[in-house]
Amino acid sequence: MYMRIFFRLTLSFLVIFTVTLCHAQVKKKVVKKTASAPVKQKQKPVAPVIKLPVKPSGVRVKITTDLGEIVVRLSDKTPLHRDNFIKLVNDHFYDSLIFHRIIAGFMIQGGDPESKHALPDIMLGKGDVGYTIPAEFDSTLYHKKGALAAARNNNPEKASSGCQFYIVQGKKYGEDELNMIQMQRGIYFSPAKRMTYKMLGGTPLLDMNYTVFGEVETGIEVVDQIAQSKKGNFDRSVTDIHMKMEVMK
Repeated sequence: MYMRIFFRLTLSFLVIFTVTLCHAQVKKKVVKKTASAPVKQKQKPVAPVIKLPVKPSGVRVKITTDLGEIVVRLSDKTPLHRDNFIKLVNDHFYDSLIFHRIIAGFMIQGGDPESKHALPDIMLGKGDVGYTIPAEFDSTLYHKKGALAAARNNNPEKASSGCQFYIVQGKKYGEDELNMIQMQRGIYFSPAKRMTYKMLGGTPLLDMNYTVFGEVETGIEVVDQIAQSKKGNFDRSVTDIHMKMEVMK
């Protein structure tokens, strides 16, 4: 009998011990591995980008006068006028000619072959090279101060003289004046053009009527000086102002 009791006690003890052992086990704490932060590499210093000024496209011609130099840039939007002007310059056609027509607040004109060694106080402006150039109007090329344009006679096609040109001096215009010109001529002055004519000046009456084929890049003060020179008859200066031209490389 004592053996049975001992056996049952022993069995109960083993059962209790086994259950206690199972519950007593401590779960190991799971440590999640976190991604290690990337090591920052030292960046090499970057040299600053130096932006050089963009030189506008277009062939440049230097006009040397008795009062100083004027550099004009020819427009690629008027290839017929551009190429003809370059040809005449390279042929030295303009050398020793004069600015034969000068009107302050308007323009200075030259290119008449008859002005070479012309006698004083005679009317000039009818000389030519025997051909004309078809008009090349472009709304982005207009008669602001410093514009280079082709002279012409009153032909209905508005074809340009083969050699005579003018440089605009002009004057400043007010908003009402521009509105009147716009209404009378049926042309449109954009806000940018209006600002230019009000702040810089020009001759807006000639827009889309005479071909503008370039503009003064440097030497506008020389244009002003020529325009203010003392005049005699036929809008010709009392003292001839000669020119010499060369294409700039």
